[in-house]
Amino acid sequence: MAGHIQDRWFKTETTDDGKEVRVKTDRHGTGLRYRARYIGPDGTEKSKSFPDRQKRLAEEWLNHIEADMSRGQYIDPKASRTTFQQYAERWLGHHGADPNTGFSMESQLRLHAFPYIGSRPLGSFQPAHIRDWLAQLESAGVVGSYARVIYSNVRSVLSAAVDDTLLPRNPCAARSVKAPAVDPKRVVPWTAERVFAVQAAMPERYRAMVDLGAGCGIRQGEILGATVDALDFETDTVHVVQQLKLSRSKAVFAPPKGGKLRDVPLPAPVAAALRAHMERFPPVNITLPWKVANGPLVTKRLLFTGPLGGHVWRSSLNPDVWKPALAAAGVIPEPRGTEEYAAAREHGMHALRHFYASVLLDAGENVKALAEYLGHSDPGLTLRVYAHLMPSSRERTRSAIATAFTSHIQTT
Repeated sequence: MAGHIQDRWFKTETTDDGKEVRVKTDRHGTGLRYRARYIGPDGTEKSKSFPDRQKRLAEEWLNHIEADMSRGQYIDPKASRTTFQQYAERWLGHHGADPNTGFSMESQLRLHAFPYIGSRPLGSFQPAHIRDWLAQLESAGVVGSYARVIYSNVRSVLSAAVDDTLLPRNPCAARSVKAPAVDPKRVVPWTAERVFAVQAAMPERYRAMVDLGAGCGIRQGEILGATVDALDFETDTVHVVQQLKLSRSKAVFAPPKGGKLRDVPLPAPVAAALRAHMERFPPVNITLPWKVANGPLVTKRLLFTGPLGGHVWRSSLNPDVWKPALAAAGVIPEPRGTEEYAAAREHGMHALRHFYASVLLDAGENVKALAEYLGHSDPGLTLRVYAHLMPSSRERTRSAIATAFTSHIQTT
């Protein structure tokens, strides 16, 4: 047995003739009688008290502790009383993710996890608690991919707590716990006619954004952060090395999503459109923090700027420029009276990226090259998103089999 059990109600004394006898202590009959004590892996003494007539329970508890130590599954009872919120807040400060990703995770946990499970001690977590929390999220209208991201964050925190021996197993790993469902939606790429209709409806200052998005497949933040230095007209290449994004509601320059720097072919018509744009709207030096709101200041010569010479805010570009162009091109309805433009997530500027992917796949470009141009970390992701756009092999199959049959018939 690990450790020993102290009886607080009795103590052993030695008489004058050398005999040991048990005598009552000053605490006899009051408080918890038995104190189970042991030395933990960290070298400090741990203990738990039990009432009168429960010595056997104290022994069983110590036996359980000893078994957990031998199996490497020991959990410090005191540490396991740390709440989910207490641990998550410490973990967020040291988990090593991109600072802006950390800010986003902190916000999601604060809004959607801490109010429900934040006060629960880590050592008490059971799969039922996660199932109940997910049901509460769904009742609150937090569903789909956003709910899946929040769930993944909670699962990551609990996995780290398992690594730190604060709970024996991750309750999210139980088979009865199901991650929030995400309805699979197939990408329906725009036609070339729609792309150029939206382009024509854009104000001239922003029109070349459509050329860069549809012609090079780069993300909106990468378009807004594109610089003169990124365009290599000698090698017909766009160097995608940064984006313009928000960090705690403040604009910053940052590496592309996932830190994926890449070179993308620059088609001649896109190069011509960008040259014309720079002649009509000369690039402007813009100084912003790097990566985070309090980061070091850097100056970049941006291709796209606002009418007053500052950088373009995504929060104003989308409702004030992009959606009116969508409506003018017939993609979304025109608002009536004082109504706002309809939500059109599937028709955001990301639609230009989908168009780019569909054109390359239809032309026979391989998935690995497309993944590189899009900045995907894994061609498997590209395949999952765009597999249904790849040219069908059915006609090739019919033709190959027909040719084999025809050749056989002709030789017999």
